[in-house]
Amino acid sequence: MKRVLFTTVFALVACAAHAQAQTRTGNRQARPATPATTTTQRPASQTTTPTAPATSAPQRPAATTPAAASNVAVDCGCEAKPLPEVLAIANGIQVTKSDLSQQTRQRVEQLQRDVVEARRNELNLIINTKLLNAEAKKRNLTSAKLFEQEVLSKVTDATEADAQAFYNQNKAKIPAEFNDVKSRLIAYLTEERQRAATQAFAERLRAASQVKVIAEANTPARTAAERERILAVVNSEPITAGEVEDNLSPLIYEVQKSVYDLRRSDVELKINDILLEQEAQKRKVTTKALLEAEVSAKTPTVTEAQAQTFFNENKQRINGDFTQVKPQLIQYLQSQEAQKAENAFARQLRQTATIQTFLTAPESPVFKVAIDDQPMKGNPAATVTVVEFTDYQCPSCAQVNPVLERLMTEYADRAKFVVRDYPLAQHENAFKAAEAAEAAREQGKYWEYTSILFRNQSALEVDKLKAYATQLGLDRAKFDAALDSGRFADKVYRDLSEGTRVGVNGTPTLFINGRRVEDRSYEGMKAMIEAELKKSARK
Repeated sequence: MKRVLFTTVFALVACAAHAQAQTRTGNRQARPATPATTTTQRPASQTTTPTAPATSAPQRPAATTPAAASNVAVDCGCEAKPLPEVLAIANGIQVTKSDLSQQTRQRVEQLQRDVVEARRNELNLIINTKLLNAEAKKRNLTSAKLFEQEVLSKVTDATEADAQAFYNQNKAKIPAEFNDVKSRLIAYLTEERQRAATQAFAERLRAASQVKVIAEANTPARTAAERERILAVVNSEPITAGEVEDNLSPLIYEVQKSVYDLRRSDVELKINDILLEQEAQKRKVTTKALLEAEVSAKTPTVTEAQAQTFFNENKQRINGDFTQVKPQLIQYLQSQEAQKAENAFARQLRQTATIQTFLTAPESPVFKVAIDDQPMKGNPAATVTVVEFTDYQCPSCAQVNPVLERLMTEYADRAKFVVRDYPLAQHENAFKAAEAAEAAREQGKYWEYTSILFRNQSALEVDKLKAYATQLGLDRAKFDAALDSGRFADKVYRDLSEGTRVGVNGTPTLFINGRRVEDRSYEGMKAMIEAELKKSARK
């Protein structure tokens, strides 16, 4: 079976802006860095190190809309609460909304426009999904199997020759040799074919069904009455504005976090500038002279040997040999050292300062994450539920696994721990590994088997998966038959679909009683579990 997240591909036809907004980052380069706060950890498949310029497959251009071209404020329904006029006070000096940089304001506006565009597209996505599910039910198939039959099986994968032709046409825009990007170009071109086939399939389903669009989802539904407004009817089934808002809640939360990070970064930088100016006045020097004395003079010079060591440790992520990238590496490492010196000086200034900040981090909405027929440990009757979406080829998932095992032991009688699969597309063996884990669960050895998978992430080919079954004494004939037939593929697709629905876009992603976990450390998750236990005790 060609492995693709069918719900995501189906969604892309109607909801490109939705996906674009979920993946947009909110980082900005600035000086000095923020020492008093730590960046919120985001779910990620692996840790990436900024080295030589990264090369990726070409990206689809974002759709241009009249809203995107204007500077008019948009009503995205994604501000958790009004932004206060005064954002912070540092040693008596106020930082206000007007102090936010133009760049930050523009990026915030663009994120909010993305939500507006996603709201417009979400109605079409819901219609397409309902049509897909209805047709699957009519044929007595799962939605994943129907999608495979009608789209994936009819799409021919792009070849190396196709990738070479595309590379030749776009060489000026691709800063890498063909062999370095070949696999990514093949994947990109194959995905483009899948997009086209998906769109054609969606159009066929619509033509054969009764679909009536009554109104567009142009504005957020805030009141109960607004949520009940019917936007469309699909085969006599109404779609309400509330359904659109519920589907958008993961995206809106991601945008709220990105907006908060952008504004917080600006505020913290402004605070640092205030403290820097005050310290310069105190010493009767210019800010430039102060930075030279406290930062530049204390920044060590990066040597070629240090650059060589860094290259050796990260060569798999760097395009080119050491001689080619040495200047870039030295420059990068030198900027890192300067950043450390800036952070240290900023911390020093903050130690004696009086600082108040009034920005409030967004709180995760409560997502309804299904846990039926999933691997579970702990007390089934517990009031606290921890759900992890995982990928057995994901290094970050392997890192968090010991933390979860510790919590499982500590809260065995007070919480239940559930695992759902979310194999990422870039991990070619992760999907089959998830099927293998289900095959092991069928024989009562899920937890033992997944522990082996996490210890052997570089060896998850099918023959290795079968060898691990032998290692645990599983019935190999039964295990092999399940794995070779793809009997558990639909279970994995179901998890992928559920994860996408609740906003999972990387692994590991965890929920505690439906709320997204941002701090995946033992201390962070323990505090969250304890807070939920206290809530239940008060009821």
